[in-house]
Amino acid sequence: MMDTATVVALVKERLGIRTTVRDTYITAIVDGVIKELEDEKGLVLDGANPYHLMFVVDYATWRYQSRDSDGAMPRHLQYRLHNLMIHAGGVQNDV
Repeated sequence: MMDTATVVALVKERLGIRTTVRDTYITAIVDGVIKELEDEKGLVLDGANPYHLMFVVDYATWRYQSRDSDGAMPRHLQYRLHNLMIHAGGVQNDV
């Protein structure tokens, strides 16, 4: 299980945010990212796995920073997500 508070704290560190003003928004993004990875990508996230933890942090940070743009997910995130899905045996849903 992924600890949302830890992810939020790390996202804030990465962004250089020192106040709690944006915590509600960042927490919503983190919760959404975790839900997406688990429900849509079929991943079982392990909060004790630093690779899983940092992927969620980086993905949530990108989501926060790109909230007003239509840009595609950066290549490094796509590559890491693909590797997580292969390694964890995630199932892609054909829709």
